[in-house]
Amino acid sequence: MKKVKVFGPGCKRCETTAQMMRDAASRLGIEAEVEKVTDPKEIAMAGVMSTPGISVDGKLVHSGGLPDEAKLEGWLKD
Repeated sequence: MKKVKVFGPGCKRCETTAQMMRDAASRLGIEAEVEKVTDPKEIAMAGVMSTPGISVDGKLVHSGGLPDEAKLEGWLKD
């Protein structure tokens, strides 16, 4: 199972990003646990300078803006 964290204050882009990750995992048939992280201290400790940020299995893969669908799928497949 992939462990995905979406870092952000709870804004619309962060909500959309979390849903995009769930949808991509479902499309690919990959089991993924998507957790939203809103604590500013945790966000900073993860190295996220711009939200939303995304980590997959503990590795920060994205920071700032909505990610591209193809990139989402690539991160989940790795």
